[in-house]
Amino acid sequence: MTSRTLYSCTMSLDGFLAGPNGDMQWLTRHLGPNPVAEGLVSRIGSLLVGRRTFGGDDPNRGTDREGAFSGQWHGPSFVLTHAPPAEPVPDTTFVTDLETGVAAARAAAGDRYVNILGADVARQCLAAGLLDEILVLVVPELLGDGTRLFDWPGGHSVALRTREVSEARGTANLWYDVVR
Repeated sequence: MTSRTLYSCTMSLDGFLAGPNGDMQWLTRHLGPNPVAEGLVSRIGSLLVGRRTFGGDDPNRGTDREGAFSGQWHGPSFVLTHAPPAEPVPDTTFVTDLETGVAAARAAAGDRYVNILGADVARQCLAAGLLDEILVLVVPELLGDGTRLFDWPGGHSVALRTREVSEARGTANLWYDVVR
């Protein structure tokens, strides 16, 4: 079995992943037991991360839960950027184009998921036909502004097939396959 690409994120009911200026602190009140989210980490083999997400806000900033998946992720990460940092970052490879990043992340993931973090990278993967699945945890909050789940100027329709729908502590877990 080859790896599959999965975009997973938490979203407000009105469609925002981050608040204004990339604020993620709103998410702290929604972190808590969720079997779908908790079971995901062990199924991930690598991360493909956008540069803004990599350097952005963390709802667990300054705690022992800082980092991807509340600090539970430990493994290879590939950051898509046109400006890699001069100093190396442990377990992180910086890539400058999408196809190279996806290929490297797939090779590192083995038969587990390449989990995509970052709305723009997910949109790019979707546009290139490289996104297999989408998992959105919809929390009961309205943000009103910020980074949208998929912002595609001019619009673009993408067919999805429901894989799983569940609920945990008021959060709707919506898991879809991208139909090609």
